[in-house]
Amino acid sequence: MEEAAGSEAFFCLQTVSDLTKSAELTIMDDSKDDYQYEEIPADDEFSLQEDDEDLSKALQTIQEQAEDAQILALQSVLTSEKSVSEIPEAMDDFFCNFLVRLGMSRTLDCFQTEWYELVQRGTFTAKDIGLVPTVYTRNQQLEAENMRLRKDLENYKLAANKAKEAFLKMQKERDFHRMHHKRVVQEKNKLICDIKRLKAHYASYEPVLKQLTEKYQTTLRQKMLTSLERDRAVGQVTGLQATLQNLESRCAIQIPVTKAGHDCRRKKGLEGPTQKALQEAKQQKILDAESSSYDPVKDAEKEIGKRYPKDSEFPVDTQVNPYLVHATEYIQPLKSGEYKLSNILKVHDLAVNCLALHPRKDIVVTGSNDHLWKMWALPDGNIIMTGEGHTDWLSGCCFHPSGSQLVTSSGDTTVRIWDCSKRGCILTLEGHAHAVWDCSWHSCGDFVASASMDNTSKIWDVNSERCRYTMCGHKDSVNSIEFLPFSSTVLTSSADKTLSLWDARTGLRVYTFYGHLHSCNHATFNMKGDAIASCDSSGMMKLWDIRKSVPILSVDAGPHPANQVVFDHSGRIVALASSDGSLKVLQLESGQLSSLRGHGGEVHGVIFDPRAEQLISGGADGTVCLWTRGAAAPCLT
Repeated sequence: MEEAAGSEAFFCLQTVSDLTKSAELTIMDDSKDDYQYEEIPADDEFSLQEDDEDLSKALQTIQEQAEDAQILALQSVLTSEKSVSEIPEAMDDFFCNFLVRLGMSRTLDCFQTEWYELVQRGTFTAKDIGLVPTVYTRNQQLEAENMRLRKDLENYKLAANKAKEAFLKMQKERDFHRMHHKRVVQEKNKLICDIKRLKAHYASYEPVLKQLTEKYQTTLRQKMLTSLERDRAVGQVTGLQATLQNLESRCAIQIPVTKAGHDCRRKKGLEGPTQKALQEAKQQKILDAESSSYDPVKDAEKEIGKRYPKDSEFPVDTQVNPYLVHATEYIQPLKSGEYKLSNILKVHDLAVNCLALHPRKDIVVTGSNDHLWKMWALPDGNIIMTGEGHTDWLSGCCFHPSGSQLVTSSGDTTVRIWDCSKRGCILTLEGHAHAVWDCSWHSCGDFVASASMDNTSKIWDVNSERCRYTMCGHKDSVNSIEFLPFSSTVLTSSADKTLSLWDARTGLRVYTFYGHLHSCNHATFNMKGDAIASCDSSGMMKLWDIRKSVPILSVDAGPHPANQVVFDHSGRIVALASSDGSLKVLQLESGQLSSLRGHGGEVHGVIFDPRAEQLISGGADGTVCLWTRGAAAPCLT
């Protein structure tokens, strides 16, 4: 009986171990896969949290039951050995336990009654009866162990089934993620191919775009030259027509020629000679047009003339610059150190930002951060006039060609025109959205140009007191603006590293100069109008040939920023105001560059007198320095 129970228990244990090994072998065989996985984000639709919890709980239960079985087996062995060897079970106890297990309670009562009666009588004792054989006790222990192993077998089967279900589900999810990964890889490869194809397509258009850009620039240049030639031809035709009419009517009508320094001050109810002649020519054109066919452009001009009758007419570009007559009389080549500091004038408490020289007198105007402009007499520095009205720092100033009026620009976004005889502001021009950096008069005195931090520049009509054109095109702040003398061409420099030429009559950009690598702070024409000088925030100064539209000279005066550059009237000398506290004077014929020091801080502005005998500079220390050729030692006023 003992051998049968033992064989049955051994068979149960062997069955459980075989199931476990088969499950492990199945998982190992299925998990062998040479597929290389990549990291894929988790999908919200597939989650193994609940199944993982069930599986972990089942495995934990099996492990705990195995540990309990080992402990019970060890205890049972120890107990059985101790009971057999040390404390054998008595016969009466064996029978009682046997009857209790079978549920034979009446038989048990009879047995106990008769047993204890015989023992009481002394018929026999416990030693006479003996002990229960060991085989019976061992059979009972094996039977109990067999029952426990059957329960463990059922638990192992349940856990194995759960593990199998979880494994099958994980296989399905693995197959799904593998398919999803392949699809993502295919889409990525397709996008890479599309990007390469688009890059190649774009590269094929780059030469065409470059050719179109070059053609556009060439066309603009030809358009500018054609418009200049057209204006000259129109002026010649108009003059010939006027002469022919005079000869026919035997009346001598003289059309005055605008010269530098002429009196362009407007009187009440009276127009200047230039505007009068232009109005007469305009009326003649209107009379001629009335007899011709319909022209929508001319009708539009008539309509604008009716809406703004006070608008001034731009003079044709056929006027002769009177300063060119004296250009050949100007200076001999400079020698090293010939400009010397002759006087220092303390004119403002704060920095001097701009300078302007009177066209006919030894008078200079300075604008400062103290919101004031002051008019000084040279060379003693006596104050003549002070202008109050701006609410922020002054950035630019310029005299009317006649010297009777002054225009100023300020950080308060306004441009103001001042009458020197009335000692006050007579007109305030508003329209810029940000600070105004610079301003300039047209040679005829009827137009003012302004440059602003709002990336635009404007052409203002002084007679009609309105903005005629807003010139848009720069991508950053417009830092300086200047009219070409006796012309309607405007030059601007910008923080977008470019210079631009504009037609003030149409407000359109004619040409753009590229070459600076940093923000352009200032640009100016020479008196002949065939060259431009410019400077940038790295101290680089460039000279440009307008006809060829290329730079002809580059001078590195850095690393400190260059604030202003100016030609003398002969066009042979260029002066540069630098933030290192010095003036740079360049002799173009010899290429000699000299440095003049006298300010206690940055130099913001510089101007030449008409004969280049004096050089005037303004600095951040609130002083104006006078530099004279072969001057004596300076004195502070």
